[in-house]
Amino acid sequence: MGASSDGPAVEVIGLCKRYGEVVAVDDLSLSVQEGEIFGVLGPNGAGKTTTVECAIGLRSPDAGKVRLLGLDPQADRAELREVVGVQLQSGALPDKLRVDEILELYRSFYRRPTEVDELVGALGLETKRRSYYRSLSGGQRQRLNVALALIGNPRIAVLDEMTTGLDPQARRETWGLIRRVRERNVTVLLVTHLMEEAERLCDRVALIDRGRLVAIDTPAGLSARASTTKLVRFSASSPFDDAILLARPEVSSIERRGERVSVTGSGELVNAVVLALAAEGITAHGIEMDRSNLEDAFLELTTHRQDLVAEGSLS
Repeated sequence: MGASSDGPAVEVIGLCKRYGEVVAVDDLSLSVQEGEIFGVLGPNGAGKTTTVECAIGLRSPDAGKVRLLGLDPQADRAELREVVGVQLQSGALPDKLRVDEILELYRSFYRRPTEVDELVGALGLETKRRSYYRSLSGGQRQRLNVALALIGNPRIAVLDEMTTGLDPQARRETWGLIRRVRERNVTVLLVTHLMEEAERLCDRVALIDRGRLVAIDTPAGLSARASTTKLVRFSASSPFDDAILLARPEVSSIERRGERVSVTGSGELVNAVVLALAAEGITAHGIEMDRSNLEDAFLELTTHRQDLVAEGSLS
């Protein structure tokens, strides 16, 4: 059976995986279209890595169906290796191998590999080709990991927690690499627990909590599902009575810190505040509005919020 261009790049239907009494993945279904950067998002221990390891054939599911480009990861292992490149969360390479030696070794595993010069140039490793693995920085090792995931010229790249432990600069450089991976017509399955990473990179996100699929949507779509409560901050051109704003149905509460006024409410809150003040001859300066983001959606849609409250991490 050969890899197919018909249907989704990745299809998971009713996936289940247990370890003794622990249910790691519980009846999970999702699909990824070709050319997407698709995020699998959730807290540590949510079942993200187990889901991906079942998808690429490293683990056998207890139940369910998995197909990558129409291939069964258990029955079509040899064909799958030719079309799927993987960068796993944990992995190490020999300290005394040079970058060019590592790349040539991995290149020899494939029938139609990518040219090393092209890959090294695309990922900014030209000056490190003769460097030993042990001398590479964290960001450079991640670039090499991405190169190894792509060296087989895959149609799907699976990247698992690839920026964990990197400093902010290296993380942003790695995000740029992922965008360039997609430009090579590669479908990217990105596993992460970093909300900002998913928000910046992904076309769609699957939100997983305790082994179950909570939601699938665009980052903006998931953010829109968060609480409708809004917060507006501003400075007023002159003093005013709180009752002016509290009389508006959109306003639920007001807090003052020095010259800054914070108004909590819903609906068209900014317009309501500006118009109410303008009617009294008052201008709102330096208006700021807090919007819901992917982290808000995560806390709103999963049981993780209750865990954080119980641990005292949320007020």
